[in-house]
This record gives sequence, C-alpha cells and structure tokens, in this order.
Amino acid sequence: MTTELSAARPPLIRAMNEQLLLGHIRAVGPCSRADLARISGLSKPTVSLALTNIERAGLVRIAGQRTGVPGRTAQLYEIRPEAGFVLGLDIGLKYLRGAVADLAGQVRTRDSRKVVATSVRGRLAELVELADDLCARAGTSRQAVTQTVIGTPGVYDPQRNAIALTGGLAGWDRPAALAGLREAFGPSVALENDVDAAALAEQRHGYGRDHESFAFVHVGTGIGMGLVLGGRLHRGVHGVAGEIAFMPLPGGSGSDVDSDEARRRGPLEAAAAAAGVVRAARKAGMRGPVSARSVFAAAARGDERAVAVVAEEARLVASAVCCVITVVDPGLIVLGGGIGQAPGFASAVANALSGMTPVLPEVKVSALGTDVVVDGCLAEGASLAWNQLTSAQGR
Repeated sequence: MTTELSAARPPLIRAMNEQLLLGHIRAVGPCSRADLARISGLSKPTVSLALTNIERAGLVRIAGQRTGVPGRTAQLYEIRPEAGFVLGLDIGLKYLRGAVADLAGQVRTRDSRKVVATSVRGRLAELVELADDLCARAGTSRQAVTQTVIGTPGVYDPQRNAIALTGGLAGWDRPAALAGLREAFGPSVALENDVDAAALAEQRHGYGRDHESFAFVHVGTGIGMGLVLGGRLHRGVHGVAGEIAFMPLPGGSGSDVDSDEARRRGPLEAAAAAAGVVRAARKAGMRGPVSARSVFAAAARGDERAVAVVAEEARLVASAVCCVITVVDPGLIVLGGGIGQAPGFASAVANALSGMTPVLPEVKVSALGTDVVVDGCLAEGASLAWNQLTSAQGR
C-alpha cells in the first residue's frame, strides 16, 4: 500500500519557520538575524522575512544592538513581553494561590489567600476575585489573558465532563465546578492536575532540569505523583498516570482506615496523607492537639511513639515509590509537600527503599516553595499561549 504525501503549502512553511525562530529566541534570549540563521539552519533571507512578520504581529521587538565585536553592528531581537499574559492558579484545600506572567517569562505579580468558602460556588467566587486582583496589578484583565491554566486536585474526565478523583476537595467533582471555571475563564481554560503542575515546575526550575526522567512525589494533605519520562510529562490514556493515592496498601497496612474514605481518596492517601499520620499518632497514644507537623517535630525530639509513626509513614511512601521505580526506572525521585519536605523524611524514605528496590535512584527534597503548582501552571500556560499565538499567525 502506498501513502500519498502532499507538499506543504507556503503559508504553512512560513508559519513553521516563524514558530522555529520564536522558539529559539525564547530559549536563548536576544538574538541577531545571523544568530538565528546559524541556530535554525534557515537562510538569512528566510530569517529576515520571518522576523519581519513576527515583529509586525507584535511578538518580538528590537532589544538593542550588539557592540564590542568585529564586523557590522547587529540588531538583537527579543520576545515582546506584552505580546500576551499567562494566568496560573492553584486551587488548594486551604489556600488559593496565583500569579500572572508575561510571555517573556517575567512574573508580574503573585498572591495567595486562605480559603474561607465551604461551597463550590463560594470557592469559585474567591478564585475569580484573586484572578481579577492579580490581573489588575499586572496591567491586564481576566478576559484579556492569553492563556489561563488552573492546577487542581484530580483529573478531567471528558466522559462525565467533570473533574474526577478530587480527594478531600468536597464537591469539586460535580459538573457545576467545571462549568463555573469555564464561565469565569473562558472555554480555552486549561486544567492541570496539581501534582503534575508541580512536576512541570520541578522540570523547569528545580532538580528535574538535570534529568530526562524523574518522579515528583507530593505527600501532604493529599498524595500524588507527577511523572516526567523522556523530558515530557506523562499523563496516561485516561489522565490518571501518577494517581498513586489509589495504590493498594501492603497487607495489614492502614487497617484502621475507613473503607469509604479509602474508596473516595484512595487507600494510600487515606493511610499516609496528613490525616493518616494524625490517626496513626493517636492510635500510638499521642494526646492533645496533634497534627502531622507536631508528630514530625516530636519525632525529631526523640519521642518513641512519633518516631515509630514517622518510620511507618516513610515505609508506606517508599512502598509506593518502589512500585514506580520497578515499572519506569526514573533517575530521580523528588519529594514535595508538607510531609515530603519535612526534615529527615527523604533520608527515611531512601533508607526504606534501600531494602526494597533492585536499584536506588537519587532521592531529593524539592527546593521549590509553596508556589510550585502556580509556577508549573505558568510554564504550561506559556507553551499553550505561544502555540495559540503562532497558530493564529499562520492562518
């Protein structure tokens, strides 16, 4: 059987050339025409034509001139920051966070607010208020933003047209939540699993920069994983790659976990997220106000009951990570979240892993802060925004 191939039309070729040059300018910074010809392999006339088109479209601007080198003075081109804006938002259980960045990658403003609302409608209203305030500070509006990406617990389920597997975020799996987000931010709003977004931030700004394949494991009020393979985020066919909260527990583990909670949140999350740590601590005999933070603090002071709880927590997390290692063999495990970043926890997980796995990848604690999901949304939003702008340019 033969397959007929049609020749690419001139407008498509021009659009591809323009996208190529924009990609190089974004990656390298200010470039001359000669630089771009050398990097791209395109002829100088082709580069000149493409630059003229994208400059006319307002996507690049002249950044100045290169001086202090032999030969003719060369004009340098850079991304025009005001070509568009990206809004990144993080819907957490206790906090809403967000930021606005321009298309040159500069973050214009950030903010976070404690969640007050208890209903889906109220949470949506608080998110819109945060977004409007951020956009106003950045000199734009919610309606004028080129791309919005929202990091949320769970994954988008196209069959139900709703967000599924939302864990402890009550009501967020109802169709009204997704409908409210689209009404507020437009039909092109992109939803990203919050831990996947954190993995994207780790790839762009953290330890993931040095690894083609790594796993970002979040352990806090919830549990999840973002998996980067071959330099690309792996979401899976149904979008549930990394939902390790639903991994079955080793025999006997988490026997005191409520079965309804385990079905709703996943067995591993019900046993090993912050609420599970508190439950285990109370079962071990710890009294008074108990939180995951106080359990880890007590363990650091040498409290034997807390030490045992933290050791079991490390074993549960290590068991899940062991499954990931033996299936995809990543070169790096990055721990994030309040528990994942607790002092000494990474060492405890690595020690537990050493007796389980055939190989032991490097285990590190994420150095990124509480805006990690927002930063991942901005990274994803920038890519989507440039695809949108360059596609429009090629039409």
